[in-house]
Amino acid sequence: MSLRKDIWRTGILEAPLTSLLAMPDWSQIPCHFLPDMPRAFQFRADPFGVWHDDKLHVFLEIYDYRNRIGEIELLVYDRAWHLIRNEIVLREPWHLSYPQIMESEGSFWMLPEAHRSGTQTLYRAERFPDRWVPDCEIDLGGEIAVDATLCFRDNLWWLIYTPVEAAKKAPSRLHLAYARSLRGPWTRHTQNPIRLDPSSARAGGTPVEIDGRLMLPVQDCAKTYGGAIRPLWFDAMTPEHVVTHTGPALPIASHFSPYIEGMHTLSAAGDVTLFDIKKTVLSPHGLMIEAGREIRKLRKRIGLA
Repeated sequence: MSLRKDIWRTGILEAPLTSLLAMPDWSQIPCHFLPDMPRAFQFRADPFGVWHDDKLHVFLEIYDYRNRIGEIELLVYDRAWHLIRNEIVLREPWHLSYPQIMESEGSFWMLPEAHRSGTQTLYRAERFPDRWVPDCEIDLGGEIAVDATLCFRDNLWWLIYTPVEAAKKAPSRLHLAYARSLRGPWTRHTQNPIRLDPSSARAGGTPVEIDGRLMLPVQDCAKTYGGAIRPLWFDAMTPEHVVTHTGPALPIASHFSPYIEGMHTLSAAGDVTLFDIKKTVLSPHGLMIEAGREIRKLRKRIGLA
């Protein structure tokens, strides 16, 4: 338990992700923040989005420090930025976050972070956007992935991820696997880890192709979890060889204060970009919330709940 708590805020920038990389100042970009949470020590984070029927569908983690089990929430916006739909679309007994969304093979797919389940499950939309069913497990030969991120390139599916044991200590190892089908079989790259660096070894958003190279937003966790987002460039990416380098940390506009202490997701959605930024709260109230949660867990174990 800790007095210090990360609180995230999620927004929509009216600019494509590719243009943001060249902007040293984002303060003039129109921004639409998602609604405030109803209670303290709750937040929304890890946003991913897709346009469908001329509406922006935002999928993200919703989290409450009172139970510490994230769920996947949907918010739908029209072109005038009116919120027209808001609901939980995926919950499991374990924590869910980082719900990457993609469209392929005539279906919508979601790959949420769920390492506490002991595997990584790919979900398919039985009815988009609110009914998701497990389609298959991604088998990485015993490795459990954190913030696994998919992309399709050169007729192969690629999965970029941090092994769970690295994420629990310091997110300093980035791994890669590839397959000819979303359902596998998956082959782990012989060059793993492709990066050994806490400033660029945990995925943080959607991969995009820019001037023939793949760019993946990655988290800079060198000083703190989710301290910043950097672009990770793949100069070479084949089953035999991988070469990467990073760019500088991307800016956080000063007028977003007090949410200027970090950013850990940057996701492309057509002509807009989704992002999250954080503040830290130092409060005895947060410690009391965690103590109450532990007491409830103990009462349940001994049959008093």
